[in-house]
Formats: sequence, structure tokens, C-alpha cells
Amino acid sequence: VQLQASGGGLAQPGGSLSLSCAASGYSLDEHAIGWFRQAPGKEREAVSCISTTDGRPYYGNSAKGRFTISRDNAKNTMYLQMNSLKPEDTAVYYCKAVRGITSSWGRGTQVTVSS
Repeated sequence: VQLQASGGGLAQPGGSLSLSCAASGYSLDEHAIGWFRQAPGKEREAVSCISTTDGRPYYGNSAKGRFTISRDNAKNTMYLQMNSLKPEDTAVYYCKAVRGITSSWGRGTQVTVSS
């Protein structure tokens, strides 16, 4: 049971990055999924998630209007499209999948927004 995040890197302010998180060992389609991030010296915070209750996406205040979470069950992969990036978006981004009391974290991918 593994989650592998990818797609991080360096972007300029105002630019875009797309993160992917592929699951292996189990099917994502019965899991709630989410993206979190942790900046240096700060606590990990929730960026966005999709629950299994209603299937709707939810966004933290920092992500609203700029980020889009999605999932492709056929590819067993979740995504986070990040637009209008700001320097304060710089962090390690983690994906997470939850089903019942079981949760799995990806290893994280670094996103750096700088000119």
C-alpha cells in the first residue's frame, strides 16, 4: 500500500504546477483523498480534499480559487492543479488517502515558488 507523489518543482510567482499521486496496492476509489502541505517551521496544513460522503471537493482558504483537486479512479491517481502560485505556497506537498480508520501518506514532493 503506497502513495507516490510527483510533479513538484520550481515555479515563478503567478505560474502553475500540477501534482500527481499514484496509489499502488489498493484502489483509491473507496478512499477519501486529500493534499496537505508543510512549510519550513510551520505545521502541516490541509490544502484540499474530496470526501467519500458527497464526492465534493473542499479547499483550505489558501487554495480557494487557485487550486483544483481531482481524481482518476481508472488510473488510481489523484491530482492537484495549482495556478496563480505565490511564494507562500512554497512547501512540501503530501497526498493522503483515508478509508475508515486506515490512512496512507505519500512521501511528499517539494514545491518552490520563487522568481
